[in-house]
Amino acid sequence: MLQESGSASVLDPLAPIAPQLFRALRDRIIHNDLPPSSRISETEIAREFGISRQPVREAFIKLAGEDLLAILPQRGTVVRKIRYEAVLDARFLREAIESDIVRILASTPNETWLTKLREQIEEQRAAMDGRPEDFFALDDRFHRTLAAAAGKKGAWRLIEGLKSQMDRVRFLSLVHFPVPNLVRQHEAIVEHIAKADVAGAEKCVREHLREVLNDLPKIAASVPGFFEMPDGDAPRPVNVNIQGGDDQ
Repeated sequence: MLQESGSASVLDPLAPIAPQLFRALRDRIIHNDLPPSSRISETEIAREFGISRQPVREAFIKLAGEDLLAILPQRGTVVRKIRYEAVLDARFLREAIESDIVRILASTPNETWLTKLREQIEEQRAAMDGRPEDFFALDDRFHRTLAAAAGKKGAWRLIEGLKSQMDRVRFLSLVHFPVPNLVRQHEAIVEHIAKADVAGAEKCVREHLREVLNDLPKIAASVPGFFEMPDGDAPRPVNVNIQGGDDQ
């Protein structure tokens, strides 16, 4: 577990170091504390955390696997820009997985899980007037719980690996982040599951996941140095009408 000790960052010596370091650096990149194009050094990170360079190298390789770092031979390591197309691809894949998850849940509603989800929504409601970044953890927990309720914890782990680019965009859009809308959408998803409305639950989760990226073109235009844009015209997020059971 990462702790703060004065100005130094401290890792739990009783737990594996590389995974802790990966999570700590991943959080810094996603929160834009390490913004795109920042240089990052194995030596400096090892010194900051008081560890050898081997776990740092392991963490860097894993971060590069999520397109968060670019390891450039002879030139060092830099934080990658947010790949615009990767954000859309991640949303597409996440929507496909989570729409199946809610279909499973709505086909056989379970009152124990529904109670847990409703309790989480109440916590989200209480946090609506707080900082949007504090809401993100509650949002992730809600979606992780949906996956667990469907017996698909492995699917959520896959989603976590996919959504790092989406999360970077979320932290760039804090001022305009639609927290009240997202809470209402969570509630609608749960109520459609409770009514065994498979098509309705799927429609709600698809709309919900598309909401987050509505402002993607505007965000990319406001901080162009943060994004790696495709050649030609940038594709736009999908905003077509969604019919339950239909894909984009």
